[in-house]
Amino acid sequence: MSAADPAVASTESAANDRPGAAVLLNRFAWVALLVAADLWSKSAVFAWLQPLEGQLPRHACGLFGCRTYPLLGDWFSFRLSRNPGAAFGKFGDMPYLLIGGRIAASLFVAWLILRSSPRRPWVSMAFTLILAGALGNLYDNLFLAEAGSGHPFGLVRDFIDVYFGVWDWHFPTFNVADSCISVGATILVLNGLFTRTPAEPTAPAS
Repeated sequence: MSAADPAVASTESAANDRPGAAVLLNRFAWVALLVAADLWSKSAVFAWLQPLEGQLPRHACGLFGCRTYPLLGDWFSFRLSRNPGAAFGKFGDMPYLLIGGRIAASLFVAWLILRSSPRRPWVSMAFTLILAGALGNLYDNLFLAEAGSGHPFGLVRDFIDVYFGVWDWHFPTFNVADSCISVGATILVLNGLFTRTPAEPTAPAS
């Protein structure tokens, strides 16, 4: 059997598509680092601003406005918020479906990271970001539940507030975990749009 045999080439290609232990360790180390950054940032900002929340200036937000800590003019601020739902507050009234979906999605993305080819670094980076974001928010759900709150799970802590004054519109308050998910999803979309799948090698004529 020659080196040009399609069966040999296919076997070699499959071997190259399997991430090694060092690659997997690096990917999950990045997941852990990003989760730690998310949890640290939420804890630090909430610990800093909670004692001052009643003294913060009100900004255009909803009927009565919301209290924010301006960082860059009016358009970028810190604002303490607790979200019972997913993005844009969706599914807040279906907590068991939401948390079950987050757990299932985290397990699925972790499986994708285990299977993602080293030859597709942008894809594995996207999965790493998405998993880190999902785990960061899931931590709040599973470990920050408060007795008597009327909610069976903890609420996700958000604090980054962006305001577009020209349209008098606030982007929904978010956190580092949400940013990871958004960037990861964007990378996947762009990769799908601009990356061509290489053609399969054809067997030489006998």
